[in-house]
Amino acid sequence: MKIKWFEDTDTLYIEFSNAEIMETRDYDNNTLFDIDAAGQVCGITVEHAKQGVDLPQFSYEQIGRQAA
Repeated sequence: MKIKWFEDTDTLYIEFSNAEIMETRDYDNNTLFDIDAAGQVCGITVEHAKQGVDLPQFSYEQIGRQAA
């Protein structure tokens, strides 16, 4: 997974996979979903990211699987 923020356009892009994008779907005025050939979401674009996401407070946490 990659997370990119383009300061000049205030755009946040979250890439889940580098699969070829077959379709981009609008979720709302500021959010787009990139869909691959299998119908899976491979990326999300958030326009005007500072208005909807607290970028300076971004943190990342990986949660491991628990043993059964």
